[in-house]
Amino acid sequence: MVKRLRKWGVLLAMTAAMTVTAACGSNAGSGTTQAGGSQPPAAASGQSQAQAPSQPASAEKKITLGFSQVGAESGWRTANTKSIQESAAAASIDLKFSDAQQKQENQIKAIRSFIQQKVDVIAFSPVVESGWDTVLKEAKDAGIPVVLTDRAVDSKDPSLYVTFLGSDFVEEGRKAGQWLVEQYKDAKDPVNIVELQGTTGSAPAIDRKAGFEEVIASNPNLKIIASQTGDFTRAKGKEVMQAFLKAHKDIDVLYAHNDDMALGAIQAIESAGLKPGVDIKIISVDAVRDGMQAASEGKINFIVECNPLLGPQLMEAVQNILDKKDIPKRIVTKEGTFTSEQAKEALPTRQY
Repeated sequence: MVKRLRKWGVLLAMTAAMTVTAACGSNAGSGTTQAGGSQPPAAASGQSQAQAPSQPASAEKKITLGFSQVGAESGWRTANTKSIQESAAAASIDLKFSDAQQKQENQIKAIRSFIQQKVDVIAFSPVVESGWDTVLKEAKDAGIPVVLTDRAVDSKDPSLYVTFLGSDFVEEGRKAGQWLVEQYKDAKDPVNIVELQGTTGSAPAIDRKAGFEEVIASNPNLKIIASQTGDFTRAKGKEVMQAFLKAHKDIDVLYAHNDDMALGAIQAIESAGLKPGVDIKIISVDAVRDGMQAASEGKINFIVECNPLLGPQLMEAVQNILDKKDIPKRIVTKEGTFTSEQAKEALPTRQY
């Protein structure tokens, strides 16, 4: 009897040991780690270290992207930020996001922080064009590739960044000018234009002005009588337009470098007892939903599109860079233009 009890005791002990061993094997197979961060021995899963299946590189290390945004000055910028954040999540990219609040010093600080964190790629939309060489050289020396989005930099060393992804701002200005030239091709009298520029020193402000002036120069009757920055904001656009209306009683056309400034200007025009789109023709750039709504109501006569949904193209560029694939130095987004009638047709399906 005693022998039989001893036999059962041995069997129970062996069964318990096998259960513990099976639990360790399951844990190893699930990929979880134990306290201290070490994996259970490969032998516990019944598989030798040499036989353990190798995981793809993407599973071993998640891509980290440091992105510095200009700010949140407009509906366009909000849509741009959302596109980047959602696209990073969809691509399983770890996004470290920084809002510069339209200050270059904040962006430089953010880029240096990304360098210290040893991110895989840095991308940013520069507040202004100049003054980036020092910090971009720091990124290059650290072996971190840089992508410019939406806006370019004025640098004599193109090796400081891999590619520039964004719109052709000069072409946007040309498109605005071409519409105006066509509208006033038979004008015999001077056509007085006021201009709401974007942030001083920024690429879109410089280029949209240059492209516009290049084209309207073909018609000597088209004259810019006042031009001032509205900082791409609705409030500033309204403020500057109020000043324009007080200083000039004969404004025929407003050219705004973005929809938000145009929308602020519309408020000023209406407050002055004038009809936007009729008494003063309005051209703007962006084609965000609020701008398209105003265009559909005839308050904006012509909008040049500047597509903010750069997220998917940015994530593709990041992946290609890390995969050592060749990518072009300049990636241009596809964009169109809208008259009031075209805006009315496009508005119901507008994504931003």
